[in-house]
Amino acid sequence: MAYWLLKSEPDVYGIRDLEQQKTTVWDGVRNYQARNFLRAMQVGDLAFFYHSSTAFPGIAGLCRVIETEVVDPTQFDPRSDYFDPQSRPDAPRWWTVRVQFVQAFANVLGLEVLRQHFSPDELWTLRRGNRLSVMPVKEAVARKILELAQA
Repeated sequence: MAYWLLKSEPDVYGIRDLEQQKTTVWDGVRNYQARNFLRAMQVGDLAFFYHSSTAFPGIAGLCRVIETEVVDPTQFDPRSDYFDPQSRPDAPRWWTVRVQFVQAFANVLGLEVLRQHFSPDELWTLRRGNRLSVMPVKEAVARKILELAQA
């Protein structure tokens, strides 16, 4: 099993939305490196749900990958912000996963807490200028995040 971090703006789609819906397709990713990370995911992998672009950014919960190699439907929808006119149904450019809610943390693990426990090399979201919305998390770091979430 691998660990990942998925970023979303909570006013667009937050951990409580996933909790209510139970599962979702993680659509709208339009960065090739992030897409490649999505394609590397396996069923059963765990992902930390990170709230970004908010007054209190941080890790808000946990979800599990339940389906891989999902074609991102938003690439074909001309009304979508994520429409890609060069992508075709017979040759999709954007792939994603379906995730399932596991838990919302009692308290968001904010940036200040994350910076106290991890270096930017350990947790990529702490890197200055990092804009990736999908990134891997090493097992030792993931275990420490889970410990912090239960503290």
